[in-house]
Amino acid sequence: MSSSAADTQNPAPAPVKGGLTPYLTLDGASAAAEFYKHAFGAVEAFRYPADEQGRTMHIHLYINGSSLMLSDAYPEHGHPFQPPAGFNLTLQVTDIDGQFRRAIDAGAKEIMPPQDMFWGDRYGQLRDPYGVMWSMNQGKQP
Repeated sequence: MSSSAADTQNPAPAPVKGGLTPYLTLDGASAAAEFYKHAFGAVEAFRYPADEQGRTMHIHLYINGSSLMLSDAYPEHGHPFQPPAGFNLTLQVTDIDGQFRRAIDAGAKEIMPPQDMFWGDRYGQLRDPYGVMWSMNQGKQP
């Protein structure tokens, strides 16, 4: 087997960025990746092809200088789908109003509009169409 054929069957994963990498199991990981591209400017770094049932076992995105990984559920391998709960993903941004609007325009639902907070930053929350809670935080400008 040539090295190019081996590379096609076992592509090298993309480098992980950031010190903590969220890995989300979603109902529709491929569609979620496309949403994250539109809503948050995500860049796709790597993806395994969908299986015969249309599920994707691994998608690696870069968002805001960090990695985010996604997959569909595989209950037959002990990895069932459970709706997201009890966490949020926070983006540190420099233009919260513009970036928040972009996410809403892409299909996210506003939970708390961006507002000036008691700690001095501007902060807002939204939920994506896949049930994941996101927040955005813009540090106080000097």
